[in-house]
Amino acid sequence: QVQLVESGGGLVQPGGSLRLSCAASGSMFIINTMGWYRQAPGKQRELVAVITASSDYTNYADSVKGRFTISRDNTKSTVYLQMNSLKPEDTAVYYCNANITTGWGMSTYWGQGTQVTVSS
Repeated sequence: QVQLVESGGGLVQPGGSLRLSCAASGSMFIINTMGWYRQAPGKQRELVAVITASSDYTNYADSVKGRFTISRDNTKSTVYLQMNSLKPEDTAVYYCNANITTGWGMSTYWGQGTQVTVSS
């Protein structure tokens, strides 16, 4: 069974930084694209950033370009989201997402979410 476990969320002041981590575990053949999504209260879940398996392509929401950086360490089956210059509008629950190939084929998996609150 595949699991994604996020960590690194918390409370930070505007202008501050946080680094989120998401580690995949279980019986996996290949971890394909990985990404981060977020959902603020009363809003739909939205894509924040995505990265391909070989890290040769990344894409970001316009609202976070230049402030957030997605990266991954395939030796640790982990994806990261470095968040700088945080704004109150970045407050949300952040979810890790991964497309993983197992013995049953490729499926999309989600983490449980980690709260990020930007407030003074």
